[in-house]
Amino acid sequence: MLFSLGQFYINNNLMTAPAPRSSARQRRVTRSLPPHMASWQLPPGWRWGAEGIAGDYRHYQEVIDGLGRALALVTAPDPAHHRWLHAEAIGLAHRSHPSIPATYHYWTNQRDRGPGYLRRWVSGESVGARFEGQGMADVPYVLRLLRDAGSALAYLHTTGAVHGSLSADALWTTPTGRFWMLEWQWATPREDIPAGLQPPLEQAPLPPEWADGVWRPTPESDQWQLAATCFALLTGEPAPGSDTPPVKLLRPETPESVAVAIDRALLSDPAHRFESMGAMIRAAERGYGGGERGVTLTDRNKGVPNDADANERAVRDAVGFDYEILSKLGAGGFGTVWRARDLALEREIALKVLHPNIARNSDAVSAFWQEARLAAQLAHPAIVPIYDWDGRNGLSWYTMELAEGGSVAQLIARRGARALEDIAPHVDLILDGLSAAHAIGVVHRDLKPENVLIDRYHRWRLSDFGIAQVTGDETVLSGGTLEFAAPEQLLGEPQGASADCFSVAAVVAFALTGVLPFQGNDAKTILAQQLGERTDLSGLATPIQEWLRQGLAPRPADRFKDATAMRLAWRAAASAALKRERALRWWRKLVPFAG
Repeated sequence: MLFSLGQFYINNNLMTAPAPRSSARQRRVTRSLPPHMASWQLPPGWRWGAEGIAGDYRHYQEVIDGLGRALALVTAPDPAHHRWLHAEAIGLAHRSHPSIPATYHYWTNQRDRGPGYLRRWVSGESVGARFEGQGMADVPYVLRLLRDAGSALAYLHTTGAVHGSLSADALWTTPTGRFWMLEWQWATPREDIPAGLQPPLEQAPLPPEWADGVWRPTPESDQWQLAATCFALLTGEPAPGSDTPPVKLLRPETPESVAVAIDRALLSDPAHRFESMGAMIRAAERGYGGGERGVTLTDRNKGVPNDADANERAVRDAVGFDYEILSKLGAGGFGTVWRARDLALEREIALKVLHPNIARNSDAVSAFWQEARLAAQLAHPAIVPIYDWDGRNGLSWYTMELAEGGSVAQLIARRGARALEDIAPHVDLILDGLSAAHAIGVVHRDLKPENVLIDRYHRWRLSDFGIAQVTGDETVLSGGTLEFAAPEQLLGEPQGASADCFSVAAVVAFALTGVLPFQGNDAKTILAQQLGERTDLSGLATPIQEWLRQGLAPRPADRFKDATAMRLAWRAAASAALKRERALRWWRKLVPFAG
């Protein structure tokens, strides 16, 4: 039987029933400001984001600053906890680690707002939520978690601090596979935590030394909680407080080094665990590092690598002097994108590699370099920047900024249709970026939700000009993705800027409804829907429906003449629709007092 990761045993008896609820269920998403923030006034040019999260003794509210960046405003609903909140903010502000969210500012208690601190907003989901949605994790995922979280803990321990409440819900993963450590209120000095408070022990794996219900955080308990989280991810079972079965008994394909490291860290006696987190990480990676990190265990144990493994090893070998491959982000018809670490500049980037099976085609390589050059020319906040391009060992690649929020496609898959208020500024920005591209004669020709990426501040950005050509090229390229391609693309006819306008309208319709605007298994079926203008927009505001109808017009001449005109029309339509929504909300507030 697979348990929720929050359902850890609450004492050291293997037969003890699991805790009835997980911390993931204790946190809830909020769509309106909580009572303690109802009267807050943000600085000029700032606005409230779409949602917040109510957690244990903290509220995390999304705010959009004057630069359009999404930040997390962390507050304490209970005024008695304000000193504790201040200590937490100070502690985070003085820490610098890739898995610890950066803290930017602290608002003191003023007449119109405060106290609260601003830190990086972390996109994605908790490790616990991922487990509940996808089940047990593969070993490379667990090893990355062990490495990233363990490194953060090692950093904390060297400063004399401990985390104290590590669980699958305190660890978050972004769509790009990056791990973040949260729940920092418990990492403050004990004297700053209000008397009588401790983490809800039933909501996290319980080290055997806490079996009496008393919270005594130490570096050794941090080590045990991280190992217990990894154990549950690998086996689907919570780690008992004592007599923990060997990992390999429940997950035989686990590499020996990883299993031994987790088993030792889960020993009941803290003195018998690793002397440090660094020692635990080194033990886990021993015999499972270097170029083998991405190889699937089944194939590696058989000694017969599959094609995907061989391709990944080829990429690692080719870029190994300059980049460390961390995880695969996705693949298309032209290339594969990897999350990687730039070893010289110590930053994470996205690395796009031309598929090896077409790298020998000189025309394909030429087109690939053209993609990199075109994208590098497009310096705009709404366009993902290109850093560098190179090639080695028969492979060609370029590097670009890593969009840590994933893509619009992933956003809709995770959270469903978006509200107009949420996406209006993002659509405005990408249309401005598209205008800049069209101004230098570049047409994207493959705009789709997968190619609209989301950066660390939640801004939408255009990427993958993979089939773009300089306008005026006589070669006709149909290209595009069926559900978002304009009719002229599906017909193989010449395409201009209006084809991009059609695709943007299709992406916006998808984001607002959560449903593909045109559906079918082949181009003929989708084309029939496009030409018949059979798209259901009935649930949207009238100004937005009209804007989408013009953007999705079958004939290019009936659409917006370019992205600039489309952007101006979007501003007018969105403004009118949002004014109506606000008026309706205002009226609903008055209804209880009417009559």
